[in-house]
Amino acid sequence: MLVVRPIRKDDYSQLFQIAEESGHGFTSLPVNEELLRNKIARSEASVAKEVKQPGDEGYLFVLEDTETGAVLGTSGIEAAVGMTDAFYHYHLGKVVHSSQTLNVYNTVDILTLCNDYTGMTEICSLFLRESHRKGNNGRLLSKFRFLFLAEHKQRFAETVLAEMRGVSDDDGKSPFWQWLEEHFFSMDFPTADYLTGIGQKVFIAELMPKIPIYVNLLSKEAQAVIGEVHDKTRPALQLLKSEGFCNRGYVDIFDAGPTVDAHIDNIKSVRISRRLQVKIGEPTGKTADYLICNSKLEDYRAALLPLHVSCESEEVLISAHAAEKLMVSEGEMVRVAKLVTRAG
Repeated sequence: MLVVRPIRKDDYSQLFQIAEESGHGFTSLPVNEELLRNKIARSEASVAKEVKQPGDEGYLFVLEDTETGAVLGTSGIEAAVGMTDAFYHYHLGKVVHSSQTLNVYNTVDILTLCNDYTGMTEICSLFLRESHRKGNNGRLLSKFRFLFLAEHKQRFAETVLAEMRGVSDDDGKSPFWQWLEEHFFSMDFPTADYLTGIGQKVFIAELMPKIPIYVNLLSKEAQAVIGEVHDKTRPALQLLKSEGFCNRGYVDIFDAGPTVDAHIDNIKSVRISRRLQVKIGEPTGKTADYLICNSKLEDYRAALLPLHVSCESEEVLISAHAAEKLMVSEGEMVRVAKLVTRAG
């Protein structure tokens, strides 16, 4: 059975392997032992902490095969970004250059450096090992976070965002960054990406152009990738769109990948989720795939199960095996949401 749970110290070696597999552009999992161990320790402290409002908490989860103990992927939530380190984006806007005398009217796209998402909640660090990119594993690893948000709302902000990996090649070269590198940074994309991942962001404030950038002055290659996602990220973006996330013109400052966001109450899996009481037994009747999680923190568990859930029922019937893996007993409360597989 595949179960999502908070990360533990003894997951370090498998987390390091995942960080190596994730490749360029995945800044939230740098290949750095000290930082990865710190991420684990921070997550353990966050789930143990009593929280009344979002702060500097970071929650990192793993997808585990309970039969083998193998860690198959990671998924994370940052409670409030930009509270200790500046959280930068470009916002894609427009300026108008006009002259009635000359009968000229030109609209020009511009990129403006901003910190507009400061204090918002970020879902991040989503990575599923290639051997298990099948079935609904990716949906489970992404969507369980919405049940966690719904169950522990006081820990998170009203707006939830996700940064999508932008376009880069197999060597880590980003067309957008190549233009910035040539004119402002003299530093390749993998180096800038790594420095950001390990928390060394001061160079951004020191070297990033402070005035808006006119998009039509960028190279054609850089212009073409603004707001575009890496091929491997397209499924993740479509999944978030099906939950109600949308892009409001914000893009990453390094690779120009889009950032999408949604109000927490408008996220589909949050909106349709229900709290039900556990009853132990074999599910009967017609079943459908449901995300299900317990109401705990340090012992949080989530899974994807075939369940029969009627609109009128206040109970959910789950097998003894599933109850054991979800760490729930008869009479306890769980949160369930029918799996959303397409937009609408």
